[in-house]
Amino acid sequence: MKSFFAGACLAAGLLPLAAAAAPPTPAPAAGTVRLTVDTRTETGPMTPFWAWFGYDEPNYSTTPNGKKLLSDLAALSPVPVYVRAHNLMTSGDGSHALKWGSTGMYSEDANGNPVYDWKIVDAIFDAYVERGMKPLAQIGFMPQALSPKPEPYQHQWKPGVRYEEIMTGWAYPPKDYAKWSELIYQWVRHCVERYGQAEVESWYWEVWNEPDGHYLIAPDRRQAYFKMYDHAADAVKRALPTARFGGPHTAVAGDFMEEFLKHALHGTNHATGKKGSPLDFVAWHAKGAPKVVDNVVQMGMDTHFRNLDRGFAMVAKYPELKGIPVIIGESDPEGCAACGMQTNPENAYRNGTLYASYTAASVARLYDLADRRGTNLIGAVNWSFLFEDQPWFAGYRDLATNGVDKPVLNVFRMLGMMRGARLKVGGDGAHDADSIQREGVRGARTDVNALASREGRQVAVMVWNYHDNDIIDAGSPVEVKLTGIPAKRATVRHYRIDQEHSNSYTAWKRMGSPASPTAAQIAALQKAGGLAQLAKPSTVTVRDGAATLRMQLPRQAVSLLVLSY
Repeated sequence: MKSFFAGACLAAGLLPLAAAAAPPTPAPAAGTVRLTVDTRTETGPMTPFWAWFGYDEPNYSTTPNGKKLLSDLAALSPVPVYVRAHNLMTSGDGSHALKWGSTGMYSEDANGNPVYDWKIVDAIFDAYVERGMKPLAQIGFMPQALSPKPEPYQHQWKPGVRYEEIMTGWAYPPKDYAKWSELIYQWVRHCVERYGQAEVESWYWEVWNEPDGHYLIAPDRRQAYFKMYDHAADAVKRALPTARFGGPHTAVAGDFMEEFLKHALHGTNHATGKKGSPLDFVAWHAKGAPKVVDNVVQMGMDTHFRNLDRGFAMVAKYPELKGIPVIIGESDPEGCAACGMQTNPENAYRNGTLYASYTAASVARLYDLADRRGTNLIGAVNWSFLFEDQPWFAGYRDLATNGVDKPVLNVFRMLGMMRGARLKVGGDGAHDADSIQREGVRGARTDVNALASREGRQVAVMVWNYHDNDIIDAGSPVEVKLTGIPAKRATVRHYRIDQEHSNSYTAWKRMGSPASPTAAQIAALQKAGGLAQLAKPSTVTVRDGAATLRMQLPRQAVSLLVLSY
């Protein structure tokens, strides 16, 4: 069989150095970006912190498309995927809408006695557990019967409407802490009875979302949240002393989070009167800030990284928190998943390869940012799932549209194939985490870099070509030199996300962007949405422990090279 790697570079393929007996390999093309991977030097574990996902609308979990996507996410990860969802305690009949969901787990009878109903929330958690997934279980939001201002309760928000208008009766602290605490206790006990103690011990529990912002309506948000946190933690721990509970899931790592850490470590507990509060992990959110500049979307990865690093630095300040697990509860290019590109043109990046290359570049740098601060990062939640009953490719921040996978999902498929230890990567065409944090990826220089891992006799190298500006061009010739390979030959598989591969969006556009694709078109889109190889696996000769692979990497493209020997 003719080797793919001897094929034309025109196909954006991969060219290995030839064996000694073969004709000399042409010199690298002018402008080649050279990357090196030392397979003998480990830089840390390939912690799959990316295998965490979240969304506002928990009831999507039980729709056919939702179950399909959950299965896809469970299948791509080498470890159990964690899922974080809002509205698990919100009152309602389980109907879904943008930025809304409900389970109706709590109501009261005519005499004010609690009535618990676990049916809807059980169906949501069942959808996770049946697939080997685990909840990052959020105690939120306030049931209508416990809200001090229950009307209006369900919002009617839609894209283009002021974000603050979603904050209705569900966004208040409880009017009765005894009943609220008992509800939490009963929910956790029910989960233990339904799923078993060992299973629930593997979950994480939290209370509320972004209490430093609009999500909590109170005269003094800090004190209101600290009181809610203490009572919720006490209820969870009474139900299951070995449960893992943490927070504060603030929108930013700012003064609110600092005061919370001080309260949890040294303050007076509102529920017990003792010093300090349970804190089994620390969590906050970090977002970027895209904008439109001269009619071109420009991403804000620098803002994203600064928000990450502020939190890492804050945790590192406290000796008592050394080694504590850290979860970035939402880590995304911007803040509103349900704001489509029609109302927010800066979000037009979401359908195509810019979102994919951004995700590859930012996930890889999270390792560097966490390592620099000595952070025990265990989770970084990608806040994107799907949106039911919406137009095809409407520009929401989602992983799939109408049951069809979008390009960004294939980045997570690539990450799922990277196991074991991270390897030392060098290069001459990359921005590092520090420079991106200072100034982004703008101007004439693009970010061409790699993340590499090794497990046993397999090495995986993810290479991306990223720039903040949403412009696509032919990209750069790239040379990847791997050293320290204890073999004479290796099998290479090359996976690619670009305009021609692993890209349902370009396939949909070529169809004429149908508003209602036919069954045959949907089947074609589903096929186009999977992770594609550029060609069949081939063999590369290893000379003196080294193999050099060359490719043309278009702008916004992501490649995964998997070498087995």
